[in-house]
Amino acid sequence: MRPPLVALFVVLTLVAVTAAPLAAQEYQDPKSKVPFATEDGDLVLLGTGLRVKKIIFSFKAYAVGFYIDKSAVDGPLASFKGKPVTDELRTVLQTGDFEKTLVLHFLRDLKADKIQGAMREALEEGTDPKVLDQFISYFPEVKKGERCTFRWAPGGTVETLMAGQEKPPIADRALAEKLFGLYVGPDPLQDDFKPGMVARAAEVLAE
Repeated sequence: MRPPLVALFVVLTLVAVTAAPLAAQEYQDPKSKVPFATEDGDLVLLGTGLRVKKIIFSFKAYAVGFYIDKSAVDGPLASFKGKPVTDELRTVLQTGDFEKTLVLHFLRDLKADKIQGAMREALEEGTDPKVLDQFISYFPEVKKGERCTFRWAPGGTVETLMAGQEKPPIADRALAEKLFGLYVGPDPLQDDFKPGMVARAAEVLAE
């Protein structure tokens, strides 16, 4: 049975704010140094990344961790065990109908119009405008240290937890595929997401 979305948020937040040295059950994102739990219940961390936004100058916006359900390792991902990471695997990670989660850990304060504008720009193409408006409305002004969690639920429903507040689920697979594609698909927001978001694939998808 999957953990409640709020429970997942609490566990991952506790890992992020701990002052203790990194333990074996934690993985530190190499660029942001933000720690993520390697496992939580039925979920296992596949990789991490650092979103860098460039306007006039570059700044670190948030670190992101990508989790998959352990059952997917012997299910939809079984054929990729022990093999090099390819765009075929990335496509399955983006579009496969199995539970997976993105956890965003914000590294600075961001005004609502900034984060909403960035998300709208990234997701606008191919997304139903009404669906996109609903999703974008979930992003208020965020503070440094807050976390946002996106869960792919069965059928491609997006479940969102923003700074501890659960939002109404959005049952729209096109949005789900577009959202996860920003981070784990073959054409992500940043080129360095391609190796980073599957950095633990050799370990997690071992034969």
